[in-house]
Amino acid sequence: VTFRTRPNSRNLTVAHQPGERRQEAGLTVRKEVGLRPGSRWVFATLVSMACIGGILVAAMTIACLRRHAHRLAAKKLGLGPDGGSFTHQEYQDLCRQHMASKGAFGRLEAAALDSRVSSVSSQFSDGAQPSPSSHSSTPSWCEEPAQANMDISTGHMILAYMEDHLRNKDRLLKEWAALCSYQAEPSAVSVAQSDANAKKNRCPDSVPYDHSRVKLKADSNPSRSDYVNASTIIEHDPRMPAYIATQGPLPHTISDFWQMVWENGCTVIVMMTALVEDGEKQCDRYWPDEGSSLYHIYEVNLVSEHIWCNDFLVRSFYLKNVQTQETRTLTQFHFLSWPAQGIPTSTRPLLDFRRKVNKCYRGRSCPIIVHCSDGTGRTGTYILIDMVLNRMAKGVKEIDIAATLEHVRDQRPGMVRTKDQFEFALTAVAEEVNAILKALPQ
Repeated sequence: VTFRTRPNSRNLTVAHQPGERRQEAGLTVRKEVGLRPGSRWVFATLVSMACIGGILVAAMTIACLRRHAHRLAAKKLGLGPDGGSFTHQEYQDLCRQHMASKGAFGRLEAAALDSRVSSVSSQFSDGAQPSPSSHSSTPSWCEEPAQANMDISTGHMILAYMEDHLRNKDRLLKEWAALCSYQAEPSAVSVAQSDANAKKNRCPDSVPYDHSRVKLKADSNPSRSDYVNASTIIEHDPRMPAYIATQGPLPHTISDFWQMVWENGCTVIVMMTALVEDGEKQCDRYWPDEGSSLYHIYEVNLVSEHIWCNDFLVRSFYLKNVQTQETRTLTQFHFLSWPAQGIPTSTRPLLDFRRKVNKCYRGRSCPIIVHCSDGTGRTGTYILIDMVLNRMAKGVKEIDIAATLEHVRDQRPGMVRTKDQFEFALTAVAEEVNAILKALPQ
């Protein structure tokens, strides 16, 4: 078909002005203009920005959902301000689930924290191993035998003594009755029971003696007080306490707790209680669940959190004094399998736990902080077991657990609350001595 353009006033032909409308032979013709190269780049940029924005929105949504789920779990664990009502066993299970859920996300943070985590985790690792992620649920059951400077004959004598105590229930009852009637001197607790300090005690009958209480620097304390419910426990050198026995911090004493940690140069905390048991708060959370928290002038940064076995987990912290800008590394060992009303079903997890603690602490001269809820029952039992076994490791020929407990009670009242706890301590010592004897060359 041939189209013919008639003469017109503008002298236009079909080839002129692409994109304009022309009326030719009764037909309307339009020629579209294509996209310029510059427009293509603008379009591609807009699409890329939209994709990036979508990814960012999705990431923020996932982060918000994670935080919301974490807060719900924290409420169940009794970690929030209102605590919780779960049983001891449920607390353990939820705590392990909580840690396991963090494992996948913790691996993303491992690169940034690798140098810090490796330096901290090497303190309590059993040997050469890759640095774990900042949040891990990998179990590590310690099987190495306890090392001790004890000959075979001494070991057998001590083991026979312990086994005789455990078999002879009448002897055990009489010994416990004598311990219950023991009165420490001096035994004044006037500072702890004063009106100003009574509110700082979790249990009114679990308080430190005046002569052995830990004293804070009042000028560094927010309430200008030197009191904290804690006692120094001396093993043999009065200038170097081996332990600090203390209660689980209350909401208004958390800053006092960290001041005590800082001023005594402590690097190891042994926690013997769940935060909540059977709906009753045993201890307030004194560390951040993630990231960092500021308690007066002490900034606590959670570096890593590991489940080493089903019975305990290990947390590592950086502690910073924001006034002086000094920082320190701190390790918390949290034992999960000791209920407030009772004893563990087996001594083996606690003995393994103790080995981990001592592997981390080895070579240090600062006191180990040990706490449960009131700072006496479980705290006293752990300290008694550790003190007796440490004496054996140094080659002491004679061991009297009852006399050792009296020595501990001279420094903090109520240490080892029940006969069951005392019997558990005897059993633990006997089993550890047996393990030492098996490890010695015959």
